[in-house]
Amino acid sequence: MNRKLLLLVLAQGLLLTNNICFIAINGLVGLALAPQAWMATLPICGYVAGGALFARLVGRHQLAWGRRRAFQVGLLVAMVSCALAGWAVWAHNFWGVVAATVVAGYYNANGALYRFAAVELVAPERRETAISWVLAGGCLGAAVGPWLARESKQLFITPFLGAYVLLIGVAVLGLVLISRIDFPALPQPVAGQTGRSSGELMRQPVFLVAVLASALGYGVMNLLMAATPIAMGQCGLPFSDSTWVLQWHVLGMFVPSFFTGAVIKRVGVMPVLWVGVLLNLGCVAVALSGQGLEQFTVALLLLGVGWNFLYVGGTTLFTQAYRPEEKTRAQGLMDTWVYLTMTLTSFSSGALVTTGGWVWMNEASLLPILLAGLALAWLGLKRRAGAVTVG
Repeated sequence: MNRKLLLLVLAQGLLLTNNICFIAINGLVGLALAPQAWMATLPICGYVAGGALFARLVGRHQLAWGRRRAFQVGLLVAMVSCALAGWAVWAHNFWGVVAATVVAGYYNANGALYRFAAVELVAPERRETAISWVLAGGCLGAAVGPWLARESKQLFITPFLGAYVLLIGVAVLGLVLISRIDFPALPQPVAGQTGRSSGELMRQPVFLVAVLASALGYGVMNLLMAATPIAMGQCGLPFSDSTWVLQWHVLGMFVPSFFTGAVIKRVGVMPVLWVGVLLNLGCVAVALSGQGLEQFTVALLLLGVGWNFLYVGGTTLFTQAYRPEEKTRAQGLMDTWVYLTMTLTSFSSGALVTTGGWVWMNEASLLPILLAGLALAWLGLKRRAGAVTVG
C-alpha cells in the first residue's frame, strides 16, 4: 500500500470514529432531551440530513478547491459542529444538538468522498482494492468509536459532553493526516465538454442500480443501527452492552473490506451484491428470533457484513457509470440519494422503535431489502439482453 493511500485509510478511520460515536450517543442524548420520545433519533437524522443537504455542494467544492483543500474544510466544520453540540448538551438544548448535527453533515458528506479519492491514488486495475482498503479504515472507528462513547460518558458532570470534546481532537488528527496527502488534480470541465446532465446520468441502469444498492443497503443498516441502543435499553440491557453490540456491528461493516475488493475482482460485482442482500435477510431473521444480547449481537454483525457487500459493491459498480469530466457531479448525486435515504430511515428509526417496537421495525425493513434484490435482478436481465452500456 502506498503512503498516500495509508494516510487516507487512517483518515477514514477517524471519520468513522466520529460517525460511530455519534450513532452511539446521539439517540440517547435525544431521548434525554427531546420533548417527545419519538423525536429521540432526530440528532442522528440531523447528521445524515445534513449530509444530504450538503452532498452536491461538497462535490462542487471538491471541483473548485481540489481534494485536499475541500477535505481540510470538512474537518474544520467537524470541529465547529462538535463544539456546538457540546455547548447544546451542556445547556440542555435539544434543538441546538439537532442543529449542530446538521452542520456536522457537511463533514459526513465530505468524508464520504474518501472512497472515491482512493481510486485516484492507485493504478486503474487496483480501484476495487483501493475502495476496500479505505473502507477498511473503519476498523479503527469500530475500536475507538464505541470505546470513546463509553469512557467519555461521565468525563464531565453533563453526560456525553466529554464525547463531543474528544471528537474535536479526533478531527484535528484527521486534519493533520489529510494535510500530508497530495491528491492528483481533478479533471476540470472544458467548454462544450461538461458531460451529461444529472437526469441523463440517473437514467442509466448501472447508475440506478449502483445507487439503489448503496442507498438501500445504507438505509436498512442505518434504520436498525440507530435504533439498537434504544431498543436494547427498552429490553433492560445496559449501555455497556449497546456499545459491545455496536462494536461487533462496525467490525462486521469494515473487516470484510480487507478482502471484498479481491472477491469482486475474482467473482464479479453482482454476486457480491446478491450476498449483501441475503445477509440483510439473515439479520432480520435473527433479530425476529429473540431480544437477548446474543440475538442483537449476531443480527447487527450480519447487518454490518451485508452493508459492506452492498456498499463496496455498489461503489465499485458506480465507477462504471460516469466519464472523467462527470466525476464530481455523479459522486455528489450518488451521495445525495444515499443521505436522503439515511435521513428517512434515521427519522423513521426513532418513531418505529418507540411506537411499534423492535420486531415491527425489522419486519418493515424487509421492503427495502426486497427492493434492492429486485433492482439487481432487473440489471441482470438488462445485461443479458445487451441493453446496458458502461460510462
